[in-house]
Amino acid sequence: MSGPSAALQPPADAVAPVRHPDAPAPGELLGAHYEQCFGCGGGQAHGLHLAARAGDGVTVTAEFTVRAAHQGAPGLAHGGVLASALDETLGSLNWLLRTIAVTGRLETEFVRPVPVDTLLYLEAEVTAVARRKIYSTATGRIGGPGGPVALRAQALFIEVKVDHFIDNGRPEEIRAAMSDPDQVRRARAFEVNP
Repeated sequence: MSGPSAALQPPADAVAPVRHPDAPAPGELLGAHYEQCFGCGGGQAHGLHLAARAGDGVTVTAEFTVRAAHQGAPGLAHGGVLASALDETLGSLNWLLRTIAVTGRLETEFVRPVPVDTLLYLEAEVTAVARRKIYSTATGRIGGPGGPVALRAQALFIEVKVDHFIDNGRPEEIRAAMSDPDQVRRARAFEVNP
């Protein structure tokens, strides 16, 4: 990237990210935050089924295989799907901060095409935190950690409370999620004062 926009530049009072003491251990599979999530859930037939793992510090790695349902141009991944994979990976960083946050801004650079049936290996890290704002970066490589860079992203996430989803989500989906004890447990575990 030639450089992030001003909105992605951490302010002077930003601090280095701190991994929460209750964060998943390095190497631990993070799992889906919601079964119907297009990025990480198993409930979407054409979803990414992205598998993210906690890394050292405030980093994660993730993988997904580009399928025919993910293509834009013949035989190549759709750019929006690749942006979704970056967004999902960057969002997974919040497991390590033990906070609930949503994407505020995402800037993506597409470096090279990603063919269908390719494994995309993603790495992401939080670079700074300023109050409710979380700044992060990600890289996607073809085939694995040593593969050629296919895409990069820089993002800004904004910390929210669980009520953000309750107040803005589709009522029937909210009711279904709230009736799932595991979903409620996961959501409430991130709140400082539930």
